[in-house]
Amino acid sequence: MNKFAIYKSETGLYYYEYVDNLEQLKGTVFENIVTEDKLPVVLDGSGGYYKFTEQDFCFVELVETEKKCPLSLEKMFFKNHKNFKLGWLSPEGDTYSCSYTGHNKAAIAICEKYFPKTALPERTLGNAGWLKIIDSWDGTERQHGQFVYSMTGKITKAQADKLFDIGLYYNEEVQRMIEDCADNW
Repeated sequence: MNKFAIYKSETGLYYYEYVDNLEQLKGTVFENIVTEDKLPVVLDGSGGYYKFTEQDFCFVELVETEKKCPLSLEKMFFKNHKNFKLGWLSPEGDTYSCSYTGHNKAAIAICEKYFPKTALPERTLGNAGWLKIIDSWDGTERQHGQFVYSMTGKITKAQADKLFDIGLYYNEEVQRMIEDCADNW
């Protein structure tokens, strides 16, 4: 049975492996590092660990499951969240939220569900018509803004409608894609 500590963020839930006994660490790099007095800990998935406490302001719950991942795609990367800012937009107009640096992680999770066994998740989504909503910086005035990226240069009517709803319809790059694709809707 796998144990996980679930945490919340603005864009979705995330998890760390939860360890409350030394047996769980047998055969891992943490076997001789984490001692009984340090338990319980969570492993951050990047080679680190830290002391677990339920008082962590982002902590939600502990979960035990046979699965290697305790959360669904829609819980990790909120689907159609009312405060969507950055992430992925499907050809059907569904959004999957992620953080500023979370696009690749989100692409991996989306592909695991919709395009299993793909080698290049971001490229797969781009080729399948998904739009990537990123935070861009103009490089000179130090202003950030949302930018809509299409690998194919195409946009669907459902995507255009969703971009209108979230306030990105009049972005220069969106207007260019609409102009190029509207006749095919």
